[in-house]
Amino acid sequence: MGNEANCAASLGKQKARGKALLETSMLIFRGDGGLRLKIPFSSVKSATALKGELRLEVPEGLAVFALGAKAERWCEKILHPKTRSEKLGVKVDELVCVLGNFDDEFLAELGSCTGKVSSGKVVGAPDWIFLAVNSAKELAQVAKLARNLKDRAALWIVYPKGQKQITEGDVLAAGRKTGLKDVKVVGFSPTHTALKFVLPVEKR
Repeated sequence: MGNEANCAASLGKQKARGKALLETSMLIFRGDGGLRLKIPFSSVKSATALKGELRLEVPEGLAVFALGAKAERWCEKILHPKTRSEKLGVKVDELVCVLGNFDDEFLAELGSCTGKVSSGKVVGAPDWIFLAVNSAKELAQVAKLARNLKDRAALWIVYPKGQKQITEGDVLAAGRKTGLKDVKVVGFSPTHTALKFVLPVEKR
């Protein structure tokens, strides 16, 4: 994935190798030797990319990530992060249908992007359907929702990370069973993941 990297990292005297993950609003690093970092973009005092290193000034000190060619791109994303709606692909005046429990922050983000948002049911021919689920049982409604997709419209299924009652495999199976194609995965929030499904090209 473009937003994951195996790299060396340091914070002060602490050094480790591990995996760095650039989420929507934070950088996460899980390294050997117990070094774990969660750096919200809002806490970064300065960010620079120099000779393949991403250097972040944070309240705890200077965090350095040896990302190579990715350093400049990650620095730009930290300094100028996309909104979640932009990352999910929603554009001005597109019709969006929201089903399930989404927080007020996300609904406000959608509202600032498009005035055409309906909650609780599918209206018209939506460009986007967002479905929030908390268990595999709730995926039963995917088949019905798939029938509302036309042309390039998409279904985003948002589900909690690291839960036994619903896994990525459950979500993928539910979408594929209806004939949809999974094309993208996004870190929706620190606790939730979003998977995007569309009609295969030959069915549009």
